[in-house]
Amino acid sequence: MVKAVVLGAAGGIGQPLSLLLKANPAIDELGLYDIVNTPGVAIDLSHIATPAVVTGFLPPNDGLKHTLTGADVVVIPAGVPRKPGMTRDDLFKINAGIVKDLATGIATYAPKAFVLVISNPVNSTVPIVAEVFKKHNVYDPKRIFGVTTLDVVRASTFVAELIGKPGSAPDVVVPVIGGHSGVTIVPLLSQSSHPLPSDISADAFAALVKRIQFGGDEVVKAKDGAGSATLSMAYAGAEFAGKILRALKGEKGIVVPSFVPLAADPAGAAALTKELGAELEFFSSNVELGAEGVVKIHPLGRLTEGEAALVKAAVPELTTNIKTGTTYVLEKYEAEEKNPKL
Repeated sequence: MVKAVVLGAAGGIGQPLSLLLKANPAIDELGLYDIVNTPGVAIDLSHIATPAVVTGFLPPNDGLKHTLTGADVVVIPAGVPRKPGMTRDDLFKINAGIVKDLATGIATYAPKAFVLVISNPVNSTVPIVAEVFKKHNVYDPKRIFGVTTLDVVRASTFVAELIGKPGSAPDVVVPVIGGHSGVTIVPLLSQSSHPLPSDISADAFAALVKRIQFGGDEVVKAKDGAGSATLSMAYAGAEFAGKILRALKGEKGIVVPSFVPLAADPAGAAALTKELGAELEFFSSNVELGAEGVVKIHPLGRLTEGEAALVKAAVPELTTNIKTGTTYVLEKYEAEEKNPKL
């Protein structure tokens, strides 16, 4: 029996994500949690003729406990969406507390679950989850993942469009490393399964890189204040969750980019650190999945001069983002210890 949980299931990402997970035959039970509307979402989904039994809970009456108990995989899309003019730093001020509280629930009721973090800014929220788990003495770096799959999906889609074969997007594989915001998103286009045209101009190449890095801005602008990338993010989250579920069931050789604690694979981390020329606690690289989580963190491989420059530009931003998340949790715990009533 496999139980998947969505925390933030009634939101713009949570509802389509829950729908896609309900359609996944690998899931036997689907638990949904949010601060509003979750029972209705659960009933709606329960009418779909697929194997997963759906339950939905709200905060009262130990709703979070009931949702998380027995969970194998927990996906966290909870939080507010990005609006025009809002940076991921702005998002952090709102979403950090939400993620900390949910991570505390997972550490308490489902400490062995795989945790898939979608809530932005991922570069900071994943460190929050890690610090909460450390505080509760249940930290396993192999089981915490930042979902960067949308960057991979976008890269595949945009490359397929550029080579004039949009229908081939599902077959296009472009490694995307670094993090999950702006300049920390580094597409390794030289390693694309479908090479770019040999006569692509420097301007067109730069525009492609920028579109992959800032594709979320494109969606926010197009929605004109009505939301951010919810549907594509739900698709990407379900894709990554599906790979986690396959690995959980024993499938070997699944490799996918994800923003993970480098402590999950010390040997892989050492090689990656040498390539980066900097020490980071978290990074998104190709990760091999297994039944226990991260099996191996793969090196970057051969980079072009331009890609190396992108990586170099990403490192300082990642360092700041990671520190922001870690510092937030440590300061919160320090304040709580000084004043237990907080």
